[in-house]
Amino acid sequence: MNNEQVIKEMYSEIGNDIALLNNPKVAHLIINDNKVIGLQGVPGLQVDVDELKEGIKVKIVVQQGVKIEKPVHICFGMIHKTGTQNIIMDIEVEDHAEIAILAHCVFPSGSEIIHKMDGKLRLGKHAKYTYLEKHVHGEDGEIKVYPYAEAHLGENAHFTTEFNLIKGRVGFIDIKYEAFCAKNSVLDMNAKISGRDDDIISISEIGHLEEGARGALKTNIAVKDRARSEVYNKLRATGAYARGHVDCKEIILDEAIATATPIVEVLHPKAHVTHEAAIGSIDKKQLETLLARGLDEEQASDMIIQGLLS
Repeated sequence: MNNEQVIKEMYSEIGNDIALLNNPKVAHLIINDNKVIGLQGVPGLQVDVDELKEGIKVKIVVQQGVKIEKPVHICFGMIHKTGTQNIIMDIEVEDHAEIAILAHCVFPSGSEIIHKMDGKLRLGKHAKYTYLEKHVHGEDGEIKVYPYAEAHLGENAHFTTEFNLIKGRVGFIDIKYEAFCAKNSVLDMNAKISGRDDDIISISEIGHLEEGARGALKTNIAVKDRARSEVYNKLRATGAYARGHVDCKEIILDEAIATATPIVEVLHPKAHVTHEAAIGSIDKKQLETLLARGLDEEQASDMIIQGLLS
């Protein structure tokens, strides 16, 4: 299978229009296994890629004052059924620069795949960075995913990240994100995942808030059958007028197990951080309403779960 065929297969799995890649205003980076099979830049955006012996290193720089007009498309995939993909990401968004990245991780037929992502992010003053990550997995549950990231936000910077599994089974996923937020910066982390069979979901998100910084950690999880989820979210406020909220909602069905550990730590009397965690079965009133409209119990449950994850 040549590179063009691989790219078409990846984009058919995620439902995106491959014609986007022909738009000179849309930057993109496409990696299959540990090889670059597509790369296009735009003015003000520097992308350097090194293919290593056991992985790939990506360096992205958004130059000072540059606002990338259209979302940058990044696709990490493994069309083969077995293997390890190791991605090292180093991203810098300089002062007053802005970028949005739409990232897809595509493993549609993998049965013994390991995907590792080790990311470092630095945002300059008044910089803005949005990272939307969507995963497509196979149905056998043998995929292991390890997304790790450390972010440093400059003054008045804004960092938003969202993780979604849009197709297939989780397998095993271990998310570890930590962000250090300077004065008046904004942090917004979201994760939405549904697990079934014997899937395992582990999420750890930590934010450190300096003076005037604001942070929100939001996690929505649904597990059924024998799946397990464990969520650890922590906001630590050290500066005056820092504000934050931790919100974790989990639905469990069948023999699934869910745990949530929301932690708030406030080290300044003028800071304020709150938390909310809720774990339980599907709301009875919602279920009864959908049953009355003609859905069976499984269909109604799936609809409620999709509502939680939307």
